[in-house]
Amino acid sequence: MKVVVVLPAYNCAKSLKKTISEIPNEIVDEIVLVDDFSSDDTLKIAKECRIEHIVKHNKNLGYGANQKTCYDKALELNADIVIMLHPDYQYDPRLITSLIRKIEQGADIVLASRMMKGFEAVRNGMPLYKY
Repeated sequence: MKVVVVLPAYNCAKSLKKTISEIPNEIVDEIVLVDDFSSDDTLKIAKECRIEHIVKHNKNLGYGANQKTCYDKALELNADIVIMLHPDYQYDPRLITSLIRKIEQGADIVLASRMMKGFEAVRNGMPLYKY
């Protein structure tokens, strides 16, 4: 099965390299980054990380539109499994293996929670007010 990881990006230059470095390349076929008109170096770093597919919005469309663009691109690439991973490192990329395993075992959808490890999400950059 073809696995595509999609990254809905917005001003994530500080965490993008770490996120990309922890994606398990042995089971992920392609990576898509959709930049929602970031004002930092997100696109520059994405290119340095050699992300295969980079899409840039010409204006900020918001998180929902960013997700739609991510999914559209994954479908265009004929993905069998799509994993959405936020490039701000609030989710642990190393969980991708477990998510894929659940889908291969028959799950239609698998949702992860950044709250499962308590305060770790805040230490990784989640704003305290969202916690």
